[in-house]
Amino acid sequence: MNWINNYVRPRINSIFSRRETPDNLWTKCEECGTMLFHREVSDNLNVCTSCGHHMAITPRERFKALFDGGIFTEVKVPAPTPDPLHFRDQKKYPDRLKAAQKQTGEAEAMLVATGEIGRTPIVAAGQDFSFMAGSMGMYVGNAIIAAAEKAVKLKCPLVLFSAAGGARMQEGILSLMQMPRTTIAVQMLKEAGLPYIVVLTHPTTGGVTASYAMLGDVQIAEPNALICFAGPRVIEQTIREKLPEGFQRAEYLLDHGMLDRVTPRTQMRDELIDITRMLMKLPPAVRGDLPAPTEGGDIAHALTPEPDAAPKAEAAEPKAK
Repeated sequence: MNWINNYVRPRINSIFSRRETPDNLWTKCEECGTMLFHREVSDNLNVCTSCGHHMAITPRERFKALFDGGIFTEVKVPAPTPDPLHFRDQKKYPDRLKAAQKQTGEAEAMLVATGEIGRTPIVAAGQDFSFMAGSMGMYVGNAIIAAAEKAVKLKCPLVLFSAAGGARMQEGILSLMQMPRTTIAVQMLKEAGLPYIVVLTHPTTGGVTASYAMLGDVQIAEPNALICFAGPRVIEQTIREKLPEGFQRAEYLLDHGMLDRVTPRTQMRDELIDITRMLMKLPPAVRGDLPAPTEGGDIAHALTPEPDAAPKAEAAEPKAK
């Protein structure tokens, strides 16, 4: 009995009481190799707490950190014709789309939303690099046009976060046509006198850089983001010369006048609040714990008393002697 009680029973209990440990509890920084706890990385917006390296982040995660209270409303984007060229390489184009949708949980490579930042209504559009490298297809073109039209309708700024490997080859010339289409969408904002702010993230390349990603009234980039049309390796092979250190990175472009700011992701929200309010000729934002945003996007309602608030008690008049 002693053998059963002292060995067999504890062994059986230990087997059935084991808890499976998730595989994604730790993340390794690609830049410095530091192992980071997943909650620590998430709280820091996917920025390495050791070296400051900016890891990839989805538009939905970015918007939750950007908008007041993490509250935003998605803007419906018209769906384009599926597989217009019946393109096929190693896989059929529809199969690639389904695989990307299953992997990311998103319908396409761009998410458009409305909400408030610092009590300032904006329209935001974000590209998802994990969806077929954020490639610019007809859906992305439709999304930018929908975002611009929504901003004009609401008379508020448009903030766009770019992250793309260029045009989507599976849509051929139809993909390249999105360059002039998105340029016209940006022109709609300019004619309406509304700000268009672009935040370039890693990487922003190809036809995206050659169109809407470099047409902002204010150009901001995340640290060390690759921003280019043709990549450094292609340029080196073409001109057969060694390129300068940091060539086509955000800091290099800032030094050469291609960008206005290089801002870390953890400071981006405050930066955008200040810029949008300045361009909209609004007073500085009130820092602090503001009420949760409400539908309608009115920036004044936070500063006005509630209609059913009880009035302050008036001072009692002195009684006559």
